[in-house]
Amino acid sequence: GRAGRLDEAENLLIRMPFEADSIAWMTLLGACRIHCDVERGRWAAECVLEADPQNDSAYVVLSNTYAASNRWNEVVKVRKEMVWKGVKKKEPGWSSIEVKNIVHEFVASDESHPQMEEISAKLQILNREMEEAGYV
Repeated sequence: GRAGRLDEAENLLIRMPFEADSIAWMTLLGACRIHCDVERGRWAAECVLEADPQNDSAYVVLSNTYAASNRWNEVVKVRKEMVWKGVKKKEPGWSSIEVKNIVHEFVASDESHPQMEEISAKLQILNREMEEAGYV
């Protein structure tokens, strides 16, 4: 998926000897967002929501896929559908790490940590090293 081999990923999900779960379809949906494959992304979202109708992530990722393709009417439709079906957005993900007996907490998209600039610089270095090692 992330490598852009969406046809292969989709065929794998279809041809598996057991039914793909919502996590597998979410993985394909996320890859569709990355590669701007709107139609396949819409279909993957439908598969996620068939298995898990209250999966807020499917709506959000599909909405973001439409937004990346400037399909703003579709973005509005997806968000209205979430409201109409009573789907609530979950709390953002968070992580914590203890360094020298101090616990540091990080929340998705939060940049309020006092060392955020240093942390971001280090993450960029690590991402570059992973890409160079072929982990992308």
